Amino acid sequence: MTSTRLVLPSGQRRRTRLARMLRAAWRDSSALLREFRRPLMAFLFVTLVGGFVYGELYNRARVPKGEAPLALIDRPYVMLQLMILETPGEAPPEPELIIFWYALPVAAVYIVGRGVADFVRLFFNREERRSAWEEAVASTYRNHIIVAGVGHVGLRVARTLVHMGFEVVAIDQKARPEIDKELSELGIPMIALDARTPLALEKAGLPHAQAFVVCTSSDHTNLEAIMRARDLNPDIRIVARMWDNQFANQLNRFMGVQAVLSASDLAAPSFAGAAVGIEITQTLHIRGVDYSMINMNVEPGSFMDHSTIDTLQEDNEIDIVLHGRGGSMIVHPDGDIPVQAGDMLVIFARYDKIVQLVARNRRGSNGAD
Repeated sequence: MTSTRLVLPSGQRRRTRLARMLRAAWRDSSALLREFRRPLMAFLFVTLVGGFVYGELYNRARVPKGEAPLALIDRPYVMLQLMILETPGEAPPEPELIIFWYALPVAAVYIVGRGVADFVRLFFNREERRSAWEEAVASTYRNHIIVAGVGHVGLRVARTLVHMGFEVVAIDQKARPEIDKELSELGIPMIALDARTPLALEKAGLPHAQAFVVCTSSDHTNLEAIMRARDLNPDIRIVARMWDNQFANQLNRFMGVQAVLSASDLAAPSFAGAAVGIEITQTLHIRGVDYSMINMNVEPGSFMDHSTIDTLQEDNEIDIVLHGRGGSMIVHPDGDIPVQAGDMLVIFARYDKIVQLVARNRRGSNGAD
């Protein structure tokens, strides 16, 4: 089966990818700085604010005694010297100054200790760093598709979308290692959070996405995720996987979900066809009506035997898109071609017409029509 792929010119694709990686690197660096914000803020406070206060106290106490004033530009450096126990001269006798000489080494111990603790935490918790990077990459996406739940169904949906040329962001609380590996190979960032939370949807870029596909195996989880998504982006296209048909109809009517698909409903025609040796290659749900494409052989004694293509199409409301006999295959065959037992037909029609067609073809082969 052929697949559709939207292709950007190679130069534009490289520029887009480079720009995205630069934006992601900037946002990831910003996130990394936020991880060290406490020691950084403490360091800046001590060197800048503490240095300014120390300089003012120093100038008030020493300048009247004939010593040179401590310039603003030198004050942070003096604080650094005090923190690393490299004293800038002799200890001053003034108590308001000597307190800095004892307090700055303690502040340095706190700043260094807190920074080392944060570094060790991030170094050994690589999953946390990876999640931050994936979130940074996802934040650069625009007009993409979000797939919530990357189990068996969700992974196939995501893979197909990527092969079609769309950009995809996945959401799943915990993907299996093999799925996680394939997502990485496909270049799909994954948000490791619950898709029902606004935080997960915002990190996945829902306000900027074109579609939201919910593929978890729980109808209630899917419903909660849909409600959150619709609240955050009223105009986004939503496609949901549902098991309960009544539930699916209500979603379509009241939640504005454009497509509600049941994996069991989609698979049932294929299983039924396989049971009787017929290949149903595609099933579509269009405006409340199911359509199918079927590959079948004309049975001996079938009502189709010796009928023309036009007659079969007009009498049965079907479209014969391919006719095969022996080694010859004709796409959109002429209407005056007669059909014979053993011919292969690819037919597109409403699903109920397909069911009737298969039944009549089988009955004909048993001598009943």
